[in-house]
Amino acid sequence: MRTDPLALQAEKRILLLRSLRVMFDYDLAELYGVSTKQLVQAVKRNLERFPENFMFQLEPQELALLRSQIVTSNSGRGGRRYAPYAFTEQGVAMLSSVLRSRRAVQVNIAIMRAFVRVREMLLTNADLARKLAALEANYDSQFKSVFDAIRQLITPPDPPRRRIGFRTEES
Repeated sequence: MRTDPLALQAEKRILLLRSLRVMFDYDLAELYGVSTKQLVQAVKRNLERFPENFMFQLEPQELALLRSQIVTSNSGRGGRRYAPYAFTEQGVAMLSSVLRSRRAVQVNIAIMRAFVRVREMLLTNADLARKLAALEANYDSQFKSVFDAIRQLITPPDPPRRRIGFRTEES
């Protein structure tokens, strides 16, 4: 099965927040090809479709952490003046009914594929970890280093960090 490039883009933007896999409004807006303001306005016109388990706004402490990690602009300096919204998988699915365009449908399909792929990867790693623990319990300590090496290989790496700053010819 060929991997959809749009699904790969979406997969890179799925984050873990409050123990939920979410996507931020600005990432979704970029994927849908609309401004963040348009996306948020469409959602606000249809708030009854977005209960708290579909969408929530970041708390001030979460926003401060986000700003320190990815250097989003400060309010008062021409940047965003409110905390971003985080959409769960169900909230993203609901967006397709609010953003009624052909692109919205295509993007939504790609994002749903990305969420499924992330879920499958997590389940696969959990299954491998269980099997490894069972094998380790049955073998003596001479294989401990082998099991430790395998465990390191199945542990997902930290997500790649976005580069900050300007590119120079040297970098």
